Amino acid sequence: MQVVVIGQHEITSEFKEKFTSEHSFIFAEDHNITSDTLDKADVIFDFIVDENPEGFELYAQLDGVVVFCNTVKISLAELAYYNKEISCALFGFNGLPTMINREQLEVSIFDVSDQDKLAQICSALDTSYLVVDDRVGLVTPRVVCMIINEAFYTVQEGTAEMADIDLGMKLGTNYPFGPFEWCDKIGIKHVYEVLEAVYEDTKDERYKICSLLKKRYLRET
Repeated sequence: MQVVVIGQHEITSEFKEKFTSEHSFIFAEDHNITSDTLDKADVIFDFIVDENPEGFELYAQLDGVVVFCNTVKISLAELAYYNKEISCALFGFNGLPTMINREQLEVSIFDVSDQDKLAQICSALDTSYLVVDDRVGLVTPRVVCMIINEAFYTVQEGTAEMADIDLGMKLGTNYPFGPFEWCDKIGIKHVYEVLEAVYEDTKDERYKICSLLKKRYLRET
């Protein structure tokens, strides 16, 4: 099976750890990829389409090709809205750093008639999967980034230090990382932009960005 993966080196390294090497892989860091390469693809994983939605035009009419788009910051519905015809089998997935190489691939489905195709592809890739609603933030990113945001509020209010919060969360909830450790691994840019996108989608105060988190984002990006 020919798999095309579009994304930065850091995330594609995690992708390689997740999926078996029995398939043929082509890696690219941006959307400057030839149509000939895309035409030969059986599966495409695009990690950067949430940053460059116009790149989706490359895949929309690839009939029979399975396309996974990173839809943590943008929904499949929004991606498809600007394309009159969708011929590919279109799925969203959780493409944030630290969230690829897990037991289950978190996915959303554009067309419910493609459920069998999703099962076939994931079986071929030797991964289990969990289907979630096509909503900005999906499930895991939404929850994790909200926890990180709350942790920033706790520090801002002077209730606890970052190191103490990290230790308390790991010991108390058995999380693999504390919220600030997780923020570093995901990247402050991703955390900020996920919260921004989810707040814009929901107007839920739980996702309103802490000013301390925003300050760190502005200083580091």
